[in-house]
Amino acid sequence: MGNGGYHIVAALVGAVVGVVGSGFHVGVEQLTAAWPAYLVHGLGLSGPGLYVAAALIGAAMAVTSLWLVRRFAPEAGGSGVPEIEGAMEGLRQVRWHRVLPVKFFGGLLSLSSGMVLGREGPTIHMGASIAKAAADIFRLPSEDMRGLLAAGGAAGLAAAFNAPLAAVLFVIEETRRQFPYSPRTYIGVVLASLASAIVTEYLTGNVPYMLLTVSEVPYGALPAFVVLGVILGAAGVAFNRTLVWCLDQARRLGQRSSYYIFPLVVGLIVGVLMFTLPEATQGGEILAVQLVKENPALGMLALIVLLRFVMTMASYSTGVSGGIFAPILALATTIGLCYGAALGAVVPLPENAHVALAIASMGGLFAATIGAPLVGMVLVMELTGAYGLMVPVMLTTIFANMVAQQLGGRPIYEVLLERTLALEAQARVDAAQSARNGTAQV
Repeated sequence: MGNGGYHIVAALVGAVVGVVGSGFHVGVEQLTAAWPAYLVHGLGLSGPGLYVAAALIGAAMAVTSLWLVRRFAPEAGGSGVPEIEGAMEGLRQVRWHRVLPVKFFGGLLSLSSGMVLGREGPTIHMGASIAKAAADIFRLPSEDMRGLLAAGGAAGLAAAFNAPLAAVLFVIEETRRQFPYSPRTYIGVVLASLASAIVTEYLTGNVPYMLLTVSEVPYGALPAFVVLGVILGAAGVAFNRTLVWCLDQARRLGQRSSYYIFPLVVGLIVGVLMFTLPEATQGGEILAVQLVKENPALGMLALIVLLRFVMTMASYSTGVSGGIFAPILALATTIGLCYGAALGAVVPLPENAHVALAIASMGGLFAATIGAPLVGMVLVMELTGAYGLMVPVMLTTIFANMVAQQLGGRPIYEVLLERTLALEAQARVDAAQSARNGTAQV
């Protein structure tokens, strides 16, 4: 296939991803709002009865989501980004015919239950799966297929956050080891991201998803952003290590009893929190904007940081379909507001400094956890529309990434891929050992 044909296929993939991603986005929003409203307004529940019903619905959605993953497509659990990186490296397979439906409906259930998960991971995974379907249909060679996987994943990110430039940079920076770079594949990524963004904007509107208005920061306040970056670098390393530890503990619990017990418990808790403390539920993009506008007291912000950290770890460790981009951004926003409140109690800050610190925090924690500082900078700009904060955002982001590296932190998707490969290798060894033992007994 010539360059023109390949680029047409990439653009078509992007357009389809835009439709699927927008449908997924709207579906999650509608279902997340529908079932709590039905309990309150449809059934007229309140008090203990409401909490019991909410807990049961949350648990049912979480368990069903995990059942879909474990029964039909185990690789559809979690974010999906490590799977795509592994496929581009030749270490994983993208079985699109089973990943697409499981990721869509499993993600729809898990995210709508209120668990602290993001839709960007599933959308990236679905985008790459659509790209793999196109590669199979047109019988593309290996290098073109790998390039199209990257294009589909980028289109997924563009659809999830309406951030086409960050999507292109995500491929360049995050998949720099796996992406088969050439003018042909690079242009394919750009075209897919553009097509996805155009379709997404047509279907859902052309407004930054986390639009925030903020004035420019005076140069005298820039040291505060450097210190914030240092804090976020340490927080990012702690986030990644805690997440992997929680995944290991949840797996051990599942091996000892049942893999459905933990998501059952998390679903019960999340269902109740949807009514008693909604700040501790869902991906958090809308919450982040609300918190910036309301700027609660330091004590409340600290409580939200703690709760969202715990619920992010618990939600992702269940093994259901769901990403961590959005939870990271919401957590970072709250950390930035905490930092601003604490700093403001000691020294005078410029007007609306808390907004600037919250926005810069998104890029900082993203860089410290994902390990892609350039993507973090641009993603924050596209999400919030706060282009006047480019310098403080860059300072916070690059210092967070530097500190994370100094502390031995590694990109979370790289760690998760290595963990998946190691677990599968161990499973093969255990199976072979069991087979040998069985033969010996016979």
